[in-house]
Amino acid sequence: GVFMYNHLQQKVRNAEALAQKYKQQQEALSAQLQVVYEHRSRLERSLQKERGEHKKTKEDFLVYKLEAQEALNKEKQDSMNRYGALSSQHKILKNQHEDVKKQLLDLQLQHNSLKLEHRKALETHSQKYAQLQQEKDSEVTNLQDTVFKLREESKLLRKAHQEVHSQLLSAQVTNE
Repeated sequence: GVFMYNHLQQKVRNAEALAQKYKQQQEALSAQLQVVYEHRSRLERSLQKERGEHKKTKEDFLVYKLEAQEALNKEKQDSMNRYGALSSQHKILKNQHEDVKKQLLDLQLQHNSLKLEHRKALETHSQKYAQLQQEKDSEVTNLQDTVFKLREESKLLRKAHQEVHSQLLSAQVTNE
């Protein structure tokens, strides 16, 4: 009986030691599990925070994308308006350029016509001048001949006058 009692007590002590060991392991596991739960809780809070930040960033990005799209559309519209204005201005300037080219061509034709008329008038004047010069030279020559003849005639008349005067003096002397 004693042997049995000792043996049972030994088994109880072993069981108590084993139970104590298991209890310590359970407490250690419980502490580890608590740490794991706390870590999990922190990770979940961090994940929620990250999700919130991600959501906010996504919303900010969508707002930015919408604003950028609106700005791009506005700039595109402005560019199209400017292009339209420049295009119409280009057409106006092109038409003005064509008009100026046409005017230039007309003025060149008019200039050539006037140049031809001027050349003809110059030739006509040159011919008239040459003819008048020739007539003047001829007239001067005729006048010089006439002057020469008149001088000769004047000399002859003076001689004749002197002779008549001499004859008159001689007749007067004879008469006296």
